[in-house]
Amino acid sequence: MSVLEVLTYPDVRLKKRSEEVSQFDDDLRQFVADLQETMDGGPPSVGIAAPQVNRFQRIVIVDVSGMLAQAKQRKRRIKSSNNGRLCLVNPKITRAEGQVSGREGCLSVPDYTGNVLRASRITLFAQNTEGEAREYECSGFEARAVQHELDHLDGLLFLDRLVSSNELFRRQVYKLT
Repeated sequence: MSVLEVLTYPDVRLKKRSEEVSQFDDDLRQFVADLQETMDGGPPSVGIAAPQVNRFQRIVIVDVSGMLAQAKQRKRRIKSSNNGRLCLVNPKITRAEGQVSGREGCLSVPDYTGNVLRASRITLFAQNTEGEAREYECSGFEARAVQHELDHLDGLLFLDRLVSSNELFRRQVYKLT
């Protein structure tokens, strides 16, 4: 396994639309393992999409478990479903409900965060690395994270969905002492 280079804004490749996966083989499984290692080995994040590492296939990984555990430890409640680590191949949102604004950041836009409107609940169809289909129900923070990653598959960044131009913020950098 290896950590892959993450493309960062304003790299034009981030605007490219991804193709559906048609071969569920060892190459796909190896790439997904590398994508997971890249997500786990980089700055803390809850998701990563194949286009962020210059592979234009419809593949994303989302895992909000760590963020939810951290919030619980700090006695902060975050409304969210938790389906664990999701490896989603050829994902499609089949139903979306509600709308809520929330702050988002991105590995490909490391210096900024911004407020974005997203559906508060989604139903999602996806395949796994074996090609088996499954449906997921996601809500709250997990639904936001899934929608954010799926946008990458269509060449969109959270910057393209800002509530307004006043809703972009420089990311806070905290120094440990």
